[in-house]
Amino acid sequence: MKKLSVLFALMASPAFAASGPFFSLGNTDFVVLIAFILFIAVLVYFKVPGMIGGMLDKRADEIKSDLDEARALREEAQTLLASYERKQQEVAEQADRIVAHAKEEAKQAAEQAKVDLQESIARRLAAAEDQIASAEASAVKEVRDTAVTVAVTAAGDVIAKQMNAAAGNKLIDAAIAEVEAKLH
Repeated sequence: MKKLSVLFALMASPAFAASGPFFSLGNTDFVVLIAFILFIAVLVYFKVPGMIGGMLDKRADEIKSDLDEARALREEAQTLLASYERKQQEVAEQADRIVAHAKEEAKQAAEQAKVDLQESIARRLAAAEDQIASAEASAVKEVRDTAVTVAVTAAGDVIAKQMNAAAGNKLIDAAIAEVEAKLH
């Protein structure tokens, strides 16, 4: 039964739906076939397939041109990216060198500051020692001067008490003789 139903389904196709001879204007299938052939002939006559092919070729060329331009732009962008990455690396290296140089200069400046501070301390100590020595010498001189003054005053008092006019004249004559001996 299945085989029979398949056979009836195939026989019921639209090509068998038309009645009468196939090559007649009453047959709709024949009319549709002629209209389709005329349509294709008109398309070929007006060169529509060539125009469609030309349009497709033109579109394909535009797409190919766009792809080539995109590829060129991509390569240029990659070149630019590589260039910027190199520049970034160079700048980073230069920054590292600058930081290292600045650290070295700071270290040298700190060492120089230590040396300068030690020299300044040494100068100030020397100046303080000089002032102390000067003050000490001044104090010693002042003490000596005071001692000499006291000694002279005391000697003058002792001599004045013990000295009479004859002894004074005798001392003066001895001093004149000594000066005269030294001058000649």
